[in-house]
Amino acid sequence: MSDTSKYDLVVIGAGSGGVRASRMAAATGARVAVIEDSYLGGTCVNVGCVPKKLYVYASQIPGQVKYGKGFGINAQVNSIDWATLKQNKDAEIQRLNGIYKNVLEGPGVEIVRGTGRIINATQVEVAATSDNDGKSNRILDADRILIATGGQPFVPEFPGSDLVLDSDAAFAMTTLPKRMVVVGGGYIAVEFAGIFNGLGCETKLLYRGEQILRGFDEEIRGFVSNEIRKAGVDVMTDADIKRIEKTDQGLCCYLANGTQVECDGVMYATGRRPRTDGLGLEELGVETRKDGTIIADDHFKTSVNGVFALGDVIGTPALTPVALEQGMVFVNQQFGDDSRLMNYDLIPTAVFCQPNIATVGLTEEQATDTHGGDIDVYTSEFRALKHTLSGSQERTLMKLIVRRSDDRVIGAHMVGDEAGELVQGIAVAMQAGATKAHFDRTIGIHPTGAEEFVTMRTVTRQG
Repeated sequence: MSDTSKYDLVVIGAGSGGVRASRMAAATGARVAVIEDSYLGGTCVNVGCVPKKLYVYASQIPGQVKYGKGFGINAQVNSIDWATLKQNKDAEIQRLNGIYKNVLEGPGVEIVRGTGRIINATQVEVAATSDNDGKSNRILDADRILIATGGQPFVPEFPGSDLVLDSDAAFAMTTLPKRMVVVGGGYIAVEFAGIFNGLGCETKLLYRGEQILRGFDEEIRGFVSNEIRKAGVDVMTDADIKRIEKTDQGLCCYLANGTQVECDGVMYATGRRPRTDGLGLEELGVETRKDGTIIADDHFKTSVNGVFALGDVIGTPALTPVALEQGMVFVNQQFGDDSRLMNYDLIPTAVFCQPNIATVGLTEEQATDTHGGDIDVYTSEFRALKHTLSGSQERTLMKLIVRRSDDRVIGAHMVGDEAGELVQGIAVAMQAGATKAHFDRTIGIHPTGAEEFVTMRTVTRQG
């Protein structure tokens, strides 16, 4: 026998988008259940943004101590206590899981522990787990079913692939390797390379392409690659691992070009895939793309009436704030006045490598493709004031892309300390339609790096 319950909305997945949609729908008076087979908060809270940023903070401290000498502060880092860092990180994640539980239950969302599978357009079966005291599977009847299961790391199969970590497993490491190889060239790979390097690991970043951070502005890619190398990470491009073997000293990576790289640990960050296994999508007839992402329209409707999807699982920008906004828009469409659609223009993003990258709007290459010769590019490269005493050779790059015909700022990019904090404000200005004249008339805050964005007067390049 199975237990059957009726809901206005059943959400599969309690990640960023699923939690936001669940609690906001419940706040309208809807009866809502959210199904989760793991932790609350999804990738971001548990094995993504939050723990990663905590590790980034930790990895910056040894460098800050090192460069304190220039300011007359004599100190040194005697050791890195990885066990304490991991324990404190885990405690914070556990605290956040408790907060997410309260956030859901406060407006009346029922949290259903287990694995959901869609039976038909109005029913979801939840597999029995140890959490439900041995009860039989539950059947949840729903007017609407929302898939918000997110993504998961993908490691390709090759000889020795069983010896590597993915990004999820990296957060569970109990010891810090002395020599680390990170494979990949995107956000996660360059961020973890900076973390390991900052914490004292001999770190190599291997990427099979010609340049890391594909999709970012070309000038930014080249600049940050040089800065990462200066910080101590050995960035190896055109490097493709063919096999990995255990050795008496650790691991040995055999590259396609004949090079061998010895290390104590290998972390793969070569991509993520939608988490849709076992949902019953094929049997139901939900259309997907070749990469497995679910096809959904502007109202998050799939090809099956009554079944919706949002977040990383639909192939839109895989960013937590995007999923959060999608959750809000979905609730407005289904339980509000249906006045909103998602706007994917001018989405700001940051890469917490060292130094940080932040960007919003078009790259120079995209702007040229879209607007041809109707663009002006402004850049400013400098050594931050604090490094005149710290002794660090790290440099900062700022870049504005302006559409000449109407003076509109259509792209802003930065490599440097706290780039994400700074560019967030610029994103607001760009959403409001800021022009280069607005930037020029804005009085800077001195002395800051941020004032460089309002003092650029010389065109570096024209389209």
